[in-house]
Amino acid sequence: MNRFTLIDKNLNPYFCTMLTQRQLFLKHNAQTSATPLLLQFVKAQGIYMYDTAGNKYMDLIAGIGVSNVGHCHPTVVEAVKKQAETYMHLMVYGEYVQTPQVEFAKALASVLPPNLNCTYFVNSGSEAVEGAMKLAKRYTSRTQIIACKNSYHGSTHGALSIMGNEEFKQAYRPLLPGITFIDFNSLPDLEKITRQTAAVVIETIQGEAGIRVPNQQYMIALRQKCTETGTLLILDEIQCGFGRTGKMFGFEHFGIVPDILLLAKGMGGGMPIGAFVSSHEMMQVFTDNPILGHITTFGGHPVSCAAGLATLNAVINEKMVDQVETKGQLFKQLLQHKAIKEVRGKGLMLAVEFESYETLKQIIDGCIEDGIVTDWFLHCSNAMRIAPPLIITNTEIEEACKIILKNIDKVCR
Repeated sequence: MNRFTLIDKNLNPYFCTMLTQRQLFLKHNAQTSATPLLLQFVKAQGIYMYDTAGNKYMDLIAGIGVSNVGHCHPTVVEAVKKQAETYMHLMVYGEYVQTPQVEFAKALASVLPPNLNCTYFVNSGSEAVEGAMKLAKRYTSRTQIIACKNSYHGSTHGALSIMGNEEFKQAYRPLLPGITFIDFNSLPDLEKITRQTAAVVIETIQGEAGIRVPNQQYMIALRQKCTETGTLLILDEIQCGFGRTGKMFGFEHFGIVPDILLLAKGMGGGMPIGAFVSSHEMMQVFTDNPILGHITTFGGHPVSCAAGLATLNAVINEKMVDQVETKGQLFKQLLQHKAIKEVRGKGLMLAVEFESYETLKQIIDGCIEDGIVTDWFLHCSNAMRIAPPLIITNTEIEEACKIILKNIDKVCR
């Protein structure tokens, strides 16, 4: 294990203490929970991560939906190296013509419907949400935004305002005014969308709620209601985009098209990037009244855009989406156990539900000890997340399921 010699300023300046990387992490890195996993990985390749002792772990969550093409995909790594040697940051987004941004935006337009032809690049999913909310208010001159209960759209202040779980929000109020919540997949609740509504922000498939897939009738009715009232439909595909569900984009399952599309996570092959995508006409409102209607310094970073283009090309050229549905069905077929209440989802975006968080936590801990990394959901703590890189093989799926079932047996004897 790596060690550093540090001078402890609270003691004799000549007294040196040896601290491990884990101790340094706990001392100097901001913590988000009282009990971090403290796994220390030194390498990642494909669907595997390797710790300091050389132990191999199968990544069944792809860094929470990020590494769709696998860790350190060679095409992505090469694109990052090449761009880093050419130029990195030059200017805030939107001023200079930068080839990585132009080429990636053009490529995205080629795989999206005609009205989604203009991309604003940002750094993360939360930032994509923030930009889209501003765009909707500016374009419609309305103020009400509707979101869903149990939704998750990020952790920044605006994104938190439309999160549908009070437990994660109550400590940070007051939040944005004018937010209304509806039940996901509820037709009667669509009547709350009116001509005062600027936008409905909804996950095409709810992620942190424990993978909730809406029915097609609901999604079509949602699209129709937004069209009737002049409300913008914002689909959050930060988790379910780029092949995760068995289609390049989740909305393709439902026969609808959003007015604004939110992307991130699997978009950059491991590099930080996000985007909100709309029409050129709609995006033009950011250019005046006021000028610089939305600004980001590092959004559209050339290295991240180069990685994004390489990621999209890898997904397409290697036909990664073609087998996603079959692989998802294999997980569902193999994960059969009396302790499992339900396996639900689309493609490789799955939730395995158990009786309680306490049961699941023991199963997850056992799986990690056996080299399988998985976790739970923010708004559904009794369900296990299954969202591996799309490149996982059938043999690896069988191996993963065998280990999961072994640990279920151990906990639920």
